[in-house]
Amino acid sequence: MSQVSVPLPFIHVPERSAGNSRLLRAAAAGWLVLALTGQMVFALYVAVFYGGAALAGAPERWNVVLPRGWDATEPLANGVLALHLSLAVVLLLAGAMQLVPALRRARPAVHRWTGRVYLSAASVLAIGGLGLVWLRGGAAGDLSQHLAISANALIILGCAVLAWRAARARSFDQHRRWALRVFVAASGVWFFRVGLMAWIGLHGAPVGFDPKSFSGPFLTTLAWAVYVVVPLLVLEAYLRARASGSAAAVLAVSALLGVVTAVMAFGIVVASIGMWGPRIY
Repeated sequence: MSQVSVPLPFIHVPERSAGNSRLLRAAAAGWLVLALTGQMVFALYVAVFYGGAALAGAPERWNVVLPRGWDATEPLANGVLALHLSLAVVLLLAGAMQLVPALRRARPAVHRWTGRVYLSAASVLAIGGLGLVWLRGGAAGDLSQHLAISANALIILGCAVLAWRAARARSFDQHRRWALRVFVAASGVWFFRVGLMAWIGLHGAPVGFDPKSFSGPFLTTLAWAVYVVVPLLVLEAYLRARASGSAAAVLAVSALLGVVTAVMAFGIVVASIGMWGPRIY
């Protein structure tokens, strides 16, 4: 996605579609600015809450948010989790840098190295996430959610490999598309939190799931939607509408992005007020 005044990062826009793409470009810009803003708030929360607790010598505070986040009897697992959290911040920052068109144009070497860091962090996080879910059992939720997280990890790894191979082959259009798929897939954890808080904010209470066991039909649906289905489908619709230049496709996808952005904005506000903000300050 891109800023209104510049082409979409990673995607070459054919001249024949330029006239019909203004609305789509604006819708994508709105989504991008909001997503990156929300992800930076989330990154700040992770750095301040988890990093602050570790620096204060009180990593047991992690257990307020994460089940078995810190276990004094498992130093290796604690180290893996600490690395996982640190890489999450790196991933969010590097992803934001990848989506800045001016940086990509003015400093292509920085863009390339940031891209390597991003793909590496995404891959390590995906593998680490699988380990935390299946080996340590440190993830919240039930089996259905764990399967969705695992599918998301495999998608990240597959798209990262294909993005890297396309770059090595200097097939930059394909590389950009696969890199965008990595970005939306790797944002699954963030999408889940935003979607959950939007749902709770809408109903004013947990509906469709048990907050104690953190399981239920809504959470199962949300997990598969945000980890596997919806972000990749929306991205694919965007790419196809952008490439085709069809007025009908542009209008439909622009409307879809508008709805997604509105829901996301509500979720970010609720999450920032009720979950991230209080632990930052």
